[in-house]
Amino acid sequence: MDIVLALKALIMGLVEGFTEFLPISSTGHLILTEHLLGFHGMEEKMKVFEIVIQAGAMLAVIWEFRARIIAVLTGLGDPKQQRFATNVVIAFIPAAVLGVLFDKAIKRVLFAPVPVALAFIIGGFIILWVEKRAKDKPTSARITSVDDLKPLDALKIGIAQAFALIPGTSRSGATIMGSMIFGLSRQVATEFSFFLAIPTLMGATIYSLYKERALLSAADLPLFTIGTVSAFISAFLCVRWLLRYISSHTFTVFAWYRIAFGLLVLVTAYTGAIVWAE
Repeated sequence: MDIVLALKALIMGLVEGFTEFLPISSTGHLILTEHLLGFHGMEEKMKVFEIVIQAGAMLAVIWEFRARIIAVLTGLGDPKQQRFATNVVIAFIPAAVLGVLFDKAIKRVLFAPVPVALAFIIGGFIILWVEKRAKDKPTSARITSVDDLKPLDALKIGIAQAFALIPGTSRSGATIMGSMIFGLSRQVATEFSFFLAIPTLMGATIYSLYKERALLSAADLPLFTIGTVSAFISAFLCVRWLLRYISSHTFTVFAWYRIAFGLLVLVTAYTGAIVWAE
């Protein structure tokens, strides 16, 4: 195994795991990291790699919430568990449908550093607006448990998640901020975002592997394994940390990070300090 490629796979996995569930866009960070690490001539295979290592992050969520997941799977005769499972499916559908329809167009036009940087900045200002709105109306949350969600709420959240098809937007960010706008508390919005990540990441992984199966070979397995395992470990640590963090903090710090990081990418691209490959 090429030790340099193995190290790059490890870095990509860590980036995926630490950013997947924070409102800072894992896809955006992976695109920028890929350009910095210089995967020249491997662009198509890297797109598959980036999707596959999301499975590691997804498995971390499954492990963290295994008790609830088992309760749902073994208790589908219970109306409460049925309602929860139905809401997750409803919220999953918009992004799944739009992703299949516009996947090629999005990758062709938006998978580049500058569009990603712009999405970072715009998303940061949206987070600041949502958090200001929550501060001005601290009692505006009408849903304080994931079990209180109605199908219409789930559909609205699913539509919000679909905006994350734009690289740099952040799946978790779009889901959490959309949920807060639609009346979920910060804690419930974050928790539901975790559950919604399971079918979303699973669907993306299966779809990408099937569509790009011709690009895969047995020789890729070691690198894919390294990336997936490192994504699992880093995502598990991140999920545990985020659940504690939101109990007493807002998402404002992530908004300023997004704005600063996006501006940094734009400035370095404009001045030529970093030659971002297109």
